[in-house]
Amino acid sequence: MSRMPIALLFPGQGTQKEAMGEPWRETPSWALTRDISEVTGEDIAGLLLHTPGERLRRTDLAQLAVFSLSVIAHAEAVRRDALGGPVVACAGHSLGEYAALVAAGALTVPAAAALVAARGRAMRRAAEAREGTMGVLVAAPLDEVTALTEHMRADGFEVWVANVNAPGQTVVSGSADGIDRIADLAPSIGAKLIRLQVGGAFHSPYMAPAADTLRTALKNAPFTPARLPVVANVDAEAHAGDADWPELGTRQLTSPVLWEQSVRTLVGRPLGCARLVELGPGRTLAGLVRRITPDTEVVSLDAPGALD
Repeated sequence: MSRMPIALLFPGQGTQKEAMGEPWRETPSWALTRDISEVTGEDIAGLLLHTPGERLRRTDLAQLAVFSLSVIAHAEAVRRDALGGPVVACAGHSLGEYAALVAAGALTVPAAAALVAARGRAMRRAAEAREGTMGVLVAAPLDEVTALTEHMRADGFEVWVANVNAPGQTVVSGSADGIDRIADLAPSIGAKLIRLQVGGAFHSPYMAPAADTLRTALKNAPFTPARLPVVANVDAEAHAGDADWPELGTRQLTSPVLWEQSVRTLVGRPLGCARLVELGPGRTLAGLVRRITPDTEVVSLDAPGALD
């Protein structure tokens, strides 16, 4: 087994699907569903096994489901010693940052689960109070997307860059009419817009009320010094030890997810991660990594069989 430096990656909302917990239910790490249920008041086993896909799209439930499966996959991979080398850093996409903080030792599973539940509820309330949506612009350079959103805001449309996922893949967030207008203008920058089935305008100023609520929960959370650096979404920098995660986590709700830059931080110096391991539902992050840094090895441990 290779001993190359490894980074762990954790996916975000949107990777959930009906019955995604089924492959994991016979593993010892499935016991974490009881711990998470206890602190969140949700039936996590039922959420992962029996909740219809349409209901799983609800923001608070989707976030709990993805977080739960991610920490189960991580715990099982550690238990089986299946990661294949020394883990030197972690990162998570949006919601996935909470699973990354667990893997890095900054939060326990119950403490992180309580934060995820609070975050999901706050985001859902903010989205209900101010409706918005999101879309992904494919094939456009980031600078052109940024210029387009700035031009549109000057014209009175509320749209912002929300996720910088990979070269040629930038997510925009804002009002429904703003996203409609971006769809109309996308061909002018050589792009097309694919609408996302989400419950709000996440990673935009529309989430400011949620950020205010979450700030209190984060400040009261029992963070401990991380054993491993975590590359944060908001600045794509590696934060180790006693980083100010309450501030970073609050900013994350209204700031773009700098995923492409985060991956470059992981594989660059000084971290030098030569292998990236995605833990949790789906293989979305592995696909993005292959677009960002094609020569870097990336694997998705999205089922117990993959751990073998």
